Amino acid sequence: MAMMRAAQYDRYGPPDVLYEGKVAVPRPRPGQLLVRVQATSVNGGELSARAGKLRLLTGKRFPKGIGLDFVGEVADPGSGDSGLLAGDRVWGTLPRTAEVGSRSGAAAEYLAVDADRVSRAPAGLTPVEAASLVVAVVPIIGLRDKAHLVRGERLLVRGASGGTGSLAVQVGKAMGAHVTGLAGPANLDFVRGLGADEVVSYRTAGPADLGSFDVVFDTVGTDLAAFRRLLTPGGRMVAISFDLEHIARSLGSIAASAVHGSRRVRFFSGNPKRELLAEVTRLAENGQLRPVVDGVHPLSAIAEAHRAVEAGGVRGKHIIDVDGSGQAAP
Repeated sequence: MAMMRAAQYDRYGPPDVLYEGKVAVPRPRPGQLLVRVQATSVNGGELSARAGKLRLLTGKRFPKGIGLDFVGEVADPGSGDSGLLAGDRVWGTLPRTAEVGSRSGAAAEYLAVDADRVSRAPAGLTPVEAASLVVAVVPIIGLRDKAHLVRGERLLVRGASGGTGSLAVQVGKAMGAHVTGLAGPANLDFVRGLGADEVVSYRTAGPADLGSFDVVFDTVGTDLAAFRRLLTPGGRMVAISFDLEHIARSLGSIAASAVHGSRRVRFFSGNPKRELLAEVTRLAENGQLRPVVDGVHPLSAIAEAHRAVEAGGVRGKHIIDVDGSGQAAP
């Protein structure tokens, strides 16, 4: 049985529970591809899952793998009609349910994944650069499909320097919005460089100081009631959160927005398929999305990558260079 390296953990806890282990190379089922993974990124949902904040969903079975998005090459195109061939550079995501009970995630040398969750990766980007952009599917879903953002509307991005927020700023600008980025004081120039029309430090300005917005894109998940009050009549808030405690505290706001729907609040989690991944590829190749890489780590140092993200002050994404070729030109 062929074996591969994969990031795993045997119990819930801090980043130190992560280690590089050995598991069997997966065999693709009908309708799946086998991908040789080159790079993956660290996402907020993975931090919460590893820490045990989602244990009602992830359960008690160990060891568990980790990682949802990936960039790599097709190792085995399988028996389906995906249009992809061995050696093609691809990217994609695992379904969110992959966090439940799986012994290997995207932070592994090989990955068996449904063909409809894979698309051709953008040309001209290294695997590390491309891995920083896969999560752009989340703001596209949030701003286009959930909030129905319209050109000329005022958009507030909360957590604008982070892995998802930095891409939300760019997606918002590509959609023609007037974008205000809310971030830490050390990251204001960085967010402005992403294209934000205005930048504000959360340390010097509270919600009441920010003005009004047609759409709020929230990557933090706390104090939603205060930020909901910033919405214009008919405004929309979309929030991504992986902390069940924060979600529970916000249930009143969500329920109120459903009944009194002039200022709507919606949680969502990106779970994209091929068509949406292809849209991100188009935006990247058109230059409307640029890579945002804060740090690069080998697979053996995945605990270090999680610590770096949890420390805060992140500018873009922390990437796991799985095969050591992530910085090489495609």
